[in-house]
Amino acid sequence: MAGGGMVSHGEVKHYTGKVTSFVIFSCMVAALGGLIFGYDLGISGGVTSMNVFLKKFFPNVYHKMMSDTGAGENQYCKFDSQLLTLFTSSLYLAGLVASFVASATTRAFGRKISMLVGGITFLAGSIINGAAMNVAMLIIGRLLLGVGVGFANQSVPVYLSEMAPANLRGALNIAFQLAITIGILIANLINYGTNKIEGGYGWRVSLALAGVPAIMMTIGAMCLPDTPNSLIERGHRDKAKAMLERIRGTTEVEEEFQDLVEASEAARQVENPWANIVQKKYRPQLSMAILIPFFQQLTGINVIMFYAPVLFKTLGFGDDASLMSAVITGVVNMVATFVSVATVDKYGRRFLFLEGGTQMLICQVAIGAILGMKFGVSGTGTLTKADSNWVLAMICIYVAAFAWSWGPLGWLVPSEIFSLEIRSAGQAITVSVNLFFTFIIGQVFLAALCHLKFGLFFFFAGFVAIMTTFIYFFLPETKNVPIEEMNLVWKKHWFWGRYIPDDHFGGVQMHEKKAVV
Repeated sequence: MAGGGMVSHGEVKHYTGKVTSFVIFSCMVAALGGLIFGYDLGISGGVTSMNVFLKKFFPNVYHKMMSDTGAGENQYCKFDSQLLTLFTSSLYLAGLVASFVASATTRAFGRKISMLVGGITFLAGSIINGAAMNVAMLIIGRLLLGVGVGFANQSVPVYLSEMAPANLRGALNIAFQLAITIGILIANLINYGTNKIEGGYGWRVSLALAGVPAIMMTIGAMCLPDTPNSLIERGHRDKAKAMLERIRGTTEVEEEFQDLVEASEAARQVENPWANIVQKKYRPQLSMAILIPFFQQLTGINVIMFYAPVLFKTLGFGDDASLMSAVITGVVNMVATFVSVATVDKYGRRFLFLEGGTQMLICQVAIGAILGMKFGVSGTGTLTKADSNWVLAMICIYVAAFAWSWGPLGWLVPSEIFSLEIRSAGQAITVSVNLFFTFIIGQVFLAALCHLKFGLFFFFAGFVAIMTTFIYFFLPETKNVPIEEMNLVWKKHWFWGRYIPDDHFGGVQMHEKKAVV
């Protein structure tokens, strides 16, 4: 990596500088990009559980739900409709495609331009959804929302990782995930309120209010500075050095600046980052870019988040009770994210991954066992109040574990491990894999719940066991490592070290440079 130390020492640099109010403010504003993703995750599930919305757009689901009210009916299959799931999951398919366009935009024009495009397209989608008269308008609006999410998820984590000092990169990057959880909670509260609106237009309010976080993100993007990395990448070295001095709060940034310049020069030698990222020396980063977002979705969290009201309604909660239960899980999700903010740079990424994975595994097994005993394979039966409270408690403990582990770290770790020459391509892969499997799981969840029944929770539990084992053996600790020095971490790893050449770090030969501790 540019600016890296000698391999034999395996050390990384610690640059001078301090945490400035300017960099804190910039990161907080940029993290608003997470609001649009979180709001959509929360709002779509609540809206699809509203009777008036189902009656207007998905009458078959509505009539099936109204007829399946007895204990002898299959509770697992109430909402099984591919058209209904397409409404939810079409956003993620659009986001997948948009992430590749966003990759080129982010590299050519900067991170803030991608955020601006994301905010504007998300705003357009929210307007169309709020005014929707038919399913086609709903899907078009969702596709535009997806483009906004694709651009935001591509640019915001990279922006945060590049702006933050190494010792606070974890906490500041997790602000993105925190914004997602706040968006989910706000959406759940809005759904709970709009469901009580008489006149049958509450769902329109819920969908149209997605424009508020979109406007916040758009205005925020206009006000943000670009990162030193991006400025150097686009040839503005004087501006980049001035920006680095401002965000580090010192004029003694020459060493870090030169390392960024060297990384940029290495990146310029790469004509095609997509061809470059598949080279052997980038095998660790490519593997993580694919597997971490893949595993993040196979925790099953998004079926809890954007189908929470539907899931609770399926399990026998009433209309208001299902929406309020979603609010409760939203509160837990947000509060638990603060745990990650406070601990990620102290205890490290691996500790949170392993603890959270163990906790999620236990909860998934417990939920599957409770539903198996009460509904069995037939799906007939009811939950007592005590049973419902146990299910809600297990879901909340599960959500808390995700919120301080795979939730924020699933975005943080991929965004901090790429060298500049592959950063845009690497982040695009991370976002596209995340959104692709969000789409797949979102599209098949209600059908899977109908056919796999309580076994679906055991299915997710099995993947949680696999991913926790993967983290234990294959993910090195990355806390407090400067983003342009990350290759040294891979070189020291027992497995990935074989892929990193001894004399080649990020495209720059390193023979004489010594590491500074």
